Amino acid sequence: MQELNFPKFEYRFKSTENKVSIFDVIRKKFIILQPEEWVRQHCVHYLINVKKYPKSLINVEKEMNLNGLKKRYDIVIFNPDGSIYLIVECKSYSIKIDQTTFDQIARYNLVLNATFLMVTNGLNHYYCEMDMKAEHYSFLMDIPDYKPK
Repeated sequence: MQELNFPKFEYRFKSTENKVSIFDVIRKKFIILQPEEWVRQHCVHYLINVKKYPKSLINVEKEMNLNGLKKRYDIVIFNPDGSIYLIVECKSYSIKIDQTTFDQIARYNLVLNATFLMVTNGLNHYYCEMDMKAEHYSFLMDIPDYKPK
């Protein structure tokens, strides 16, 4: 797999029927290793090991309803009160991040109302802080580290 722009982490792999799977520490199961999953797992480990977000506040690959359509977000981090702190949209390292990607996460955020957004293809990472009242966002250099309240 492609080397990504994340720190090095330890992963568990297994191979069955000529398919390699990677263990997801949030979903607690092996997932077939596709390029987008490689990016997602790097991001999950980054959020846990570098940014120090507790596993108990992280959700991966869950279905949501967007204007009657079933969509799946990649990663969500909750606040302890259950509101959503961060949405992460992961793309394969072979996909260029463009306006379409930002439009996708913005649509998701109309439903989820996160404070922060992150878009990554594993090579390039973009971070935004939302101001829902002013309907405005600001780009950041990084997302904040976890700070328990």
